[in-house]
Amino acid sequence: MGVWDETLARAKRTLRLDSVRSKVVALAAVAMLLPLLATLLSTRRAEPPLSDSVTHELGNVSAEAARLTDAWVDERLADLRATANSYVVSENLARLGRGGQSAQALTRLREHINAARERCAGCETLVVADARGHTVAASAGRTGGMQLGDRVNSLRTGDAILGEPAWDAGLGRPVVVLAVPVRDADGRLVGALSGKVSLRAIGELLQRLPLGPQGDAFLMTDQGKVVAAARGSAAELMHTRLSKPTLESLYEKEDTVVTYRRGDGLEVLGTVRRVSRLRLAAVAELPRTEAGRASTSRPGAGPIVAALVVGAAMLAGGLGVLVLRPIGRLAEAAARVASGDLTVELPAGGAGEIGYVTQVFNSMVVRLREREAQGELERLSVTDALTGLYNRRHLMGTLANEVQRSRRLRRTFSVLLADVDHFKQYNDAHGHLVGDAVLVKVSEILRKMTRAVDSVARYGGEEFVVMLLETTIATAAIVAERIRGRVAEETFEGGSITLSVGGAEYPTHGDTPEELIASADAAMYRAKSEGRNRVALAHEAAVPREREKRKRR
Repeated sequence: MGVWDETLARAKRTLRLDSVRSKVVALAAVAMLLPLLATLLSTRRAEPPLSDSVTHELGNVSAEAARLTDAWVDERLADLRATANSYVVSENLARLGRGGQSAQALTRLREHINAARERCAGCETLVVADARGHTVAASAGRTGGMQLGDRVNSLRTGDAILGEPAWDAGLGRPVVVLAVPVRDADGRLVGALSGKVSLRAIGELLQRLPLGPQGDAFLMTDQGKVVAAARGSAAELMHTRLSKPTLESLYEKEDTVVTYRRGDGLEVLGTVRRVSRLRLAAVAELPRTEAGRASTSRPGAGPIVAALVVGAAMLAGGLGVLVLRPIGRLAEAAARVASGDLTVELPAGGAGEIGYVTQVFNSMVVRLREREAQGELERLSVTDALTGLYNRRHLMGTLANEVQRSRRLRRTFSVLLADVDHFKQYNDAHGHLVGDAVLVKVSEILRKMTRAVDSVARYGGEEFVVMLLETTIATAAIVAERIRGRVAEETFEGGSITLSVGGAEYPTHGDTPEELIASADAAMYRAKSEGRNRVALAHEAAVPREREKRKRR
């Protein structure tokens, strides 16, 4: 630390300026002396030029309009991804072209996307296309301009397609076509879900901006076509276009005030900010006469000095309320968010830096809530609602990945298929609630008796599958016997419960997920035929085959 730094630190300690409150009080005292000093010296501080203040105000409005548009696009893409990630879309899309399954799959696709369209804010039409970009199903609404064609290939590596904003003559409003990929359980692209989304909601967002009584904000295309605005009807917007010289002036001096004449002859001041997510630009403008009136209505120097003296006397108490209280609220809210509470929402902080920070904080919390909700949706899509274990769809994808890894590394792993003995009779005798409690407790035992690297899933009904990584069939038999014994010792509400467990090893008993499951299933049914409550292993020479559905006894 230098001599100057040490002197400054010593002065702060002497004046007790370590806290924010003491600094505010000191600032208020200085603010009281400055107007008096200015009067004694007969000097006058120059006002900032008009263009600086207008640039600041209009620049903030155009930047906020661009940010709101980007956030709106992200929300619509999130809605589309939630629909596209549903197994209803991927599985029924895969069934198209399979003879008797096609008609039923197409009906389910249409029902699903019609229901999704009702939940998607602003979505006029939803369309499902196959991997070649051909439309296979559409919801209610007009589908014009939604054909993807070869553009669907870009979704093999990308996460979305954002179309060109344009006017839809049939709807009488501006729209944009957004598309997201549809992938199967193995991550392969099987199609795309596209939505025609109305831009009308963006106009409603622009109305919330601090425009003033004569200001305006709007979105325009690269050709100057206005597609959404805070003021004006849809019919007026359809015929509104900025001239080429005006466009060139605005784009050449982005974020800088430009003077130009609108189509109605009114001279205005405007700034532009490009929207990153769409090929649009946000424009904020103010009539030149309004800006001039604001500059000529300033009071004289005498009243200003008097007002400053009176205001500075009240600043010591008032500044603490105006500045320290919002900062305190921000600090308290930040602490709650850090502890995991995402229900925090601060009241609007008004204009200025504190207001902007408050808006950014609220926006950050909203995005954290959306991310948490999205994570919950993703978790629900791969887990069983009753037991919390992985579901069958996730299991088959995990098995497929492990087969590829084990084949590449020349390693082995084992699969156990466990079935609750006499579960149907137990369910009929004690009721479904008691039966559900049995499945939950068996799931907890399976989870506790396996390693964190293993995968436990509910295969269906009362059947469970355990994938044991890098485990031979001999070790798998020991694990299976421990699980069987633990369940047999457990006390259940309706009496004792036992398991029949079948085991199979990769690649000895199958080199695909389906063959491994079939081998373990055959071994499990052999255990049942030998008296239940036992473990059986797949025969090495057995040829796995798809098992037939059997009615539990």
